[in-house]
Amino acid sequence: MDINKLPKIELHCHLDGSLRVETVIELAKKDNIELDSYEYNYVKKLLSVEENCSSLDDYLKKFDLPNMVLQTKENLKRASYELLEDAVKENIKYIEVRFAPIFHTKKGLKLKEIIESVIKGIRDAEKFYDIKGNIIISCIRGLGLEHVYDSIEAGSKFLGKGVVAIDLAATEKEGFAVEYVDAMKLAKEKGYRITIHAGETGFGKNVGDAIKLLGAERIGHGVFIYNDEESYKLVKEKGITLEMCPKSNVDTKAVNMYNDHPIFNYYKDGIKINISTDNRTVSNIT
Repeated sequence: MDINKLPKIELHCHLDGSLRVETVIELAKKDNIELDSYEYNYVKKLLSVEENCSSLDDYLKKFDLPNMVLQTKENLKRASYELLEDAVKENIKYIEVRFAPIFHTKKGLKLKEIIESVIKGIRDAEKFYDIKGNIIISCIRGLGLEHVYDSIEAGSKFLGKGVVAIDLAATEKEGFAVEYVDAMKLAKEKGYRITIHAGETGFGKNVGDAIKLLGAERIGHGVFIYNDEESYKLVKEKGITLEMCPKSNVDTKAVNMYNDHPIFNYYKDGIKINISTDNRTVSNIT
């Protein structure tokens, strides 16, 4: 079976983790971002994890350079356009692209401008290719609540016009959901769908909390629901889709190898699964 020929849906793909290496080189030169070398293999090492990646926090360091080059409307638009262009080659028919607008404000862009630019890139790609895309607004755990509310407000102007959902991402601590109850309640009232990164790094109970306290309809990863009976039951009984990204789970050492990944058992037990790339460039995957 040729997997590339199968029509596919991708629900968990980070924009800043999926830039083309050659594009990063070009944009870094254009924007006078100094690197020790602009040689392809050197820059690729800055963007992609190696086998000795030890954790999610180590993995997240690979986002530093991509976010340095994604500080203009033009660059954001190009990045989202190229991501859909790459997805088309794999016969992906629908993709939800997620990113954190807060990461792209360092040169003065407003959240509204950032979101609008990414949507424009997606819409331009749709004109030329047989693919449909929307975006998920990611909020970053650990950066305080102010940017969460600001992101919810900015993204709400584009609901039904490119924005479909809100997300919480980055470093995962046990019991994080309590802090975001009011914010996610507001997001739901405004019309956002909700997907939450949870159960990625050992805390299965976080998945149940995300569903019960935050209203999550999908879960990013959810690898560790097997170690919390209530979370497992909630996911299965409510038909919560797990956006599973096996390659990045191996990269971050959430699981040691593919054969250890619980995705096989979850699928056999009737849990809804979507397999996605997570970060095409960081994980060196399509």
